[in-house]
Amino acid sequence: MPNPYSYSIFFDFIESYLPSGFLKINPDDPIMLKLEELTGENDQYFQVFDMGQMKFLFTSKNIFNMLGITAEEINPGHYTQRIHPDDEERLGQARSRVYKMEKEIFKAQKGSSLTSYNLRIRNEDGNYNSLFVQDYMFYSPIPYKVVFLIQVITNIDWYNMKKDRFHHYAGNDLSLFKFPDQKLLEIGPDLSYREFEIIRMIEAGHSSKDIADKLFLSIHTVNTHRSNILEKTGKSQISDLIYEFKEKGLL
Repeated sequence: MPNPYSYSIFFDFIESYLPSGFLKINPDDPIMLKLEELTGENDQYFQVFDMGQMKFLFTSKNIFNMLGITAEEINPGHYTQRIHPDDEERLGQARSRVYKMEKEIFKAQKGSSLTSYNLRIRNEDGNYNSLFVQDYMFYSPIPYKVVFLIQVITNIDWYNMKKDRFHHYAGNDLSLFKFPDQKLLEIGPDLSYREFEIIRMIEAGHSSKDIADKLFLSIHTVNTHRSNILEKTGKSQISDLIYEFKEKGLL
């Protein structure tokens, strides 16, 4: 079971290494020793990413224990190659949302934002682990004008997430940049993967008959899903839900 700790240590890390652009990180620094210890014992690793150069600047050691690759080997393509097929589209949506928020922050030359989501990633044994990804972005004028990303990845196999549920958050509430607990992990739409798939197909312009044909379902089943979606979300029209999901970066 996890041993929760305060994420304030990540802000201590930022304060110490931001002036150097996160390029002169001392592994023997007490902050680093403590971070490596905390993330290691909690089945986590963390990364620093330069959003301007699209480049990883630092990755903590425990990535090897979790994914079987070294900090020097990691690149964004590893996640694309290892993602569960059912989560590919959500990974793409999450990345698009992060890039959109980065552009907004950089244009404003100030600010920060937070996104978080869960994905299933294949480990070296060929099994899928449920990982919780937290992306904290912030603008910095030093050592050059850029948006940095602090990404914390946590193995949440210990958490028994409801079947077909997923977490999603995108916004500016930095109080949610914390060690994941049940309350945090349950933030997100109360919809199944199938219901969310149907919403995406409606947004793409497909009729109930089209959806039924493509998913090998009856029209009655598709229409039942549509009714359940409206009831769960409290919406009177699917179009209202689609607009809301687009605003949140879910579509």
